[in-house]
Amino acid sequence: MMRVTIIGGHGKVALLAAPLLVAAGHEVRSVIRNPEHESDVAATGATPVVADVEAMDVAALTGLLEGQDAVVWSAGAGGGSPERTVAVDRDAAIRTLEAAETAGARRFVMVSYFGAGPDHGVPADSSFRAYADAKTEADAAIEASDLDWVILRPSGLTLDEPTGAIDARQLDASVEPGTIARADVAALVAAVLERPALGHAIVEANTGSTPIGEALDAIAARG
Repeated sequence: MMRVTIIGGHGKVALLAAPLLVAAGHEVRSVIRNPEHESDVAATGATPVVADVEAMDVAALTGLLEGQDAVVWSAGAGGGSPERTVAVDRDAAIRTLEAAETAGARRFVMVSYFGAGPDHGVPADSSFRAYADAKTEADAAIEASDLDWVILRPSGLTLDEPTGAIDARQLDASVEPGTIARADVAALVAAVLERPALGHAIVEANTGSTPIGEALDAIAARG
């Protein structure tokens, strides 16, 4: 059993991941900004915690994460202004990372996107550029940290029914961006937390043919 805090607890992936983590026996808290979302979070079995991570400094975030074993970052600005995208997807994420290190929440799972990185290739005039840059910088900070981290980079998110299977670029270099059900991303989050051997790993995934557990075990075996 782990004590897990989900940041961005009212997001579609988070609402699907929370009941999986609860069913696995973990003690789950879901952080939300809007108190009107408390009942939705509570229905997942997680404990709702109202806090605005965008406005919190590292000290406040450290207090939020005290006593936790794992943090799942599934928050985002949701396509708002470039300034807010940077404030949430980069700055708040990095402060939360720093707070997790200080608080001793060693396991950190970041939900990013397929293709993030210095070579993301998003044009400077694209409305997606601020998000691509923000996620790239947040991911880089995670990679440079001392935490036991995993970065999940799913392709285009859908509301399709889950398949329980993925194609991962780490296992097949020919895998290109496609789509994946949010429910399968939630299952990835849960499966990562069940695999302490999987650490310091970036998992880029589409809906595919390999059961999620098998794919993660193969990535872990590659080191």
